[in-house]
Amino acid sequence: MAVHLTPDQLADEIGVRRVDVVATCIKLGVPIYQGRIDRTLFEAVVAGGRESFEEALEEHSPDWRLH
Repeated sequence: MAVHLTPDQLADEIGVRRVDVVATCIKLGVPIYQGRIDRTLFEAVVAGGRESFEEALEEHSPDWRLH
């Protein structure tokens, strides 16, 4: 089982869009290093955060685009 995943792979695993994963990483300070996210760190930060993953997603526009 891989620990360092691309945003697409992590999004597929947790059932959300890629843009939502990237936006959550930016909001919660999870680094994306060389195009990969540490799944363990992502899950720990989301679980230990003051807000739920769903609340973090609600704060950014659904039309937000990555360039």
